Amino acid sequence: MDIDWAALGSVFGVSLGATVALVSLFTLGIVGLSKHEAAVQQGGAAHLARSGAYAAFAACAAAVAYGIYLIVT
Repeated sequence: MDIDWAALGSVFGVSLGATVALVSLFTLGIVGLSKHEAAVQQGGAAHLARSGAYAAFAACAAAVAYGIYLIVT
């Protein structure tokens, strides 16, 4: 049995990078929604924060859908 360590390291690196990117996008979405809520409580409106949060969540959903597509095909 022979293990291709370079391929295993490559898969690990890509998986780690994708995980960090996905978690960062989701975190940005949560921060955007919390900024929007804080602005609403103070009587203002932070439409850009809410739009950015929705865009981050949409990017997360797109990344997950693409990953499922890669697994299924």
